[in-house]
Amino acid sequence: MTNPSNPSNPPNGDDDTPQDPLSEMLAKMFGGGAAGFDPQEIAKAAGLPSDPAAMAMMMQQVQAMFSTPSDGPVNWQMAHEQARRVAASDNDPSVTSLQRRSVDESLKLAEMWLDPVTTFPSTGQLGRAWSRAEWVEATMTTWRRLTEPVATSIAKALTDVISEQLPDEMKSMMGMMGGPGSMLQNVGGAMFGMQLGQAVGALSKDVVGSTDIGVPLGDGRMALLPANVAVFGQGLDIPEQEVQLFLAVREAAHVRLFTHIPWLTGHLLGSIERYARGIHIDMTKIEEAARDIDPTNPESLQGALSQGVFMPERTPEQDAALVRLETTLALVEGWVDEMSAAATVNLPSAGALREMVRRRRATGGPAEHAFASLVGLELRPRRLRDAAALWSLLTAERGIEGRDALWQHPDLLPTAEDLDDPAGFSERRRLLESSDADVDAALERLLAGDFEPKEEAASDDADASQEDPDVDPDAGTGDGGGPIR
Repeated sequence: MTNPSNPSNPPNGDDDTPQDPLSEMLAKMFGGGAAGFDPQEIAKAAGLPSDPAAMAMMMQQVQAMFSTPSDGPVNWQMAHEQARRVAASDNDPSVTSLQRRSVDESLKLAEMWLDPVTTFPSTGQLGRAWSRAEWVEATMTTWRRLTEPVATSIAKALTDVISEQLPDEMKSMMGMMGGPGSMLQNVGGAMFGMQLGQAVGALSKDVVGSTDIGVPLGDGRMALLPANVAVFGQGLDIPEQEVQLFLAVREAAHVRLFTHIPWLTGHLLGSIERYARGIHIDMTKIEEAARDIDPTNPESLQGALSQGVFMPERTPEQDAALVRLETTLALVEGWVDEMSAAATVNLPSAGALREMVRRRRATGGPAEHAFASLVGLELRPRRLRDAAALWSLLTAERGIEGRDALWQHPDLLPTAEDLDDPAGFSERRRLLESSDADVDAALERLLAGDFEPKEEAASDDADASQEDPDVDPDAGTGDGGGPIR
């Protein structure tokens, strides 16, 4: 039996079931009635685990958000914990010593196979075998760097919009708990943190290495995930060792490229960061979502979160930035694709595995789509096949050394136009180099003091001779070389 006078356990209107303050507060914040509201529905809608113990722990964390100050607009600790929780669901077996030895041997063999097909030398790294949870730990810092700009913007926007819509009595209630701004910042940051953790945790079940999405998430470390490699090869009728070898070659090629081209990692991550900072929050869209979401209906919240309801249309500047980013990603993946094909010519299943990886990278999986919806950015090389064809043509035209030399500076890399017409790359590059040579030659003459073109100098001499009455332009010269007067 409830006690109506107990403020920590107020009635919900049915005289039987108490309504906790958190449920009542969230119900009022989202415009729903208190009756029948269950905070667990929000977790269900967000794709969070339904296990009672896990839910109880999560709800304790959510309640703590209302009273615990946050060190920023995004709750990265919650993102990390949620990613670990999702990675561990559906079984995440620890890596055995046998698996670690097998992965290390596969990566060493992959390095040997790559040596003849590229000028970039082996990194000499020890191959690592990671569980899904270990992959989360190794990559979370990079995920934070990739998502922080947009995460900060979304968390702030959610805080501002919800704060404006709160009834006066709710603002008074939260004023006693540190103020609506501080409290709602924690809520908004936690919402994004849980969604990010969900996306990263789901990705941990799909990826087979540290470079699967074309970006060195593992800070340059070379690793495979044996559990995911086994899942990748299911139903292919290909020996698991061959599958692991092919994937090891791809992982080693990625790490070799990023290790020996120092500017490439910063270029890719910097492009992603600049793109993310350009995202503006559509306040109208958020206001509509806040009005339409019914907290008693998990499907409405699930739809809003999973479909990227908070992400606006891209600006023309962002579209241009995205083309540059996708071109670089395609060039990286195309180069790795071509190196892997050349290095595994003696592997019987290489052709089938290459095609499978191409399709997988071009279409992306459910986890990649979830991440794209969350941050408004797809890290997929749409033009992988065009880039691979270009690198193959350049190998035939320039040789291995000439091809790999194009990575020495971003200005040397092929462009989106070159992916449209790979066969015309060399001719366009020759014309560009010829134009640059003319400019350099003119600059050298200028620096040497030869300011007048030769034609103008000759014209000036002719004019001078016509103006001098003592000079006969038709006269010859004497033995002394002077004019005959």
